[in-house]
Amino acid sequence: MSKVNIRPLADRVLIAPLPAATKTASGLYIPDSAQEKQQRGTVVAVGSGKKDEPLTVKVGDTVLYGKFSGSEIKYEGVDYIIMREEDILAIV
Repeated sequence: MSKVNIRPLADRVLIAPLPAATKTASGLYIPDSAQEKQQRGTVVAVGSGKKDEPLTVKVGDTVLYGKFSGSEIKYEGVDYIIMREEDILAIV
């Protein structure tokens, strides 16, 4: 993954969502209209944290987040999600 020139502020984290599954376990292909929104991604950039509260996640971590968490943005043709660290549910 290339270096991103976005630096989140405070306790925000920039995440690149992993691609949605296009095939079921039994081998059936899932059309785009039926694919679920991905809830897993890779941390691309992190903010500096709040005063007395350092961030837990770091660049390169794979994380799970809520289905409707954060804000979707498109930067240089790539989709990202920016959210507060508290919206991240787990590090995988």
